Amino acid sequence: MRWLRHHIPTRERIERVRWLRPVAHIVLDPPLWRFTRRSVPRGVALGMFTGILVPPLHFPASAVLAFPLRANIPSAAATAVLVNPVTAGAYWYLGYKLGHWLLGSNRHVAAEASAAGVPRDWLHWLFNIVGPATLIGILIVTIACAALGYLLAGLGWRWWIVRKWRARAARRTSALVA
Repeated sequence: MRWLRHHIPTRERIERVRWLRPVAHIVLDPPLWRFTRRSVPRGVALGMFTGILVPPLHFPASAVLAFPLRANIPSAAATAVLVNPVTAGAYWYLGYKLGHWLLGSNRHVAAEASAAGVPRDWLHWLFNIVGPATLIGILIVTIACAALGYLLAGLGWRWWIVRKWRARAARRTSALVA
């Protein structure tokens, strides 16, 4: 934690970055950095979306898209970073398999493979079989994961608030009894 606190830029550091000065009023808008019951689930959903869909640019994409969506930037960036490095390949493979299942194109891939396991006309295979199936599959997986992330973040926020309310009520009743 101490290392993170030392290396994460503060608001003042961000304000001093010369190339951010023209947009500092947008980037440093307090609602984008405040943790609220609406902005955090949006940030988690956005982080899931960008972390799965655009793996190489997940961090900047989540930060840039947080502005128009009014999502929490730290939760969007953290979710994108947590989702991407380890699981992005699995999500893309799942999207590939789901797309092939939805389009019913598994039999075509097997039929067009040569004896060595490589398709004879790989451009046809890439653009007509694998490409559309993967695109449809990854979009479905991304939207489903983003919706699930939004739902779980909202439920987690609700659980945390209810827990705080109950603890406060328990302190009040114990203070009244004592």
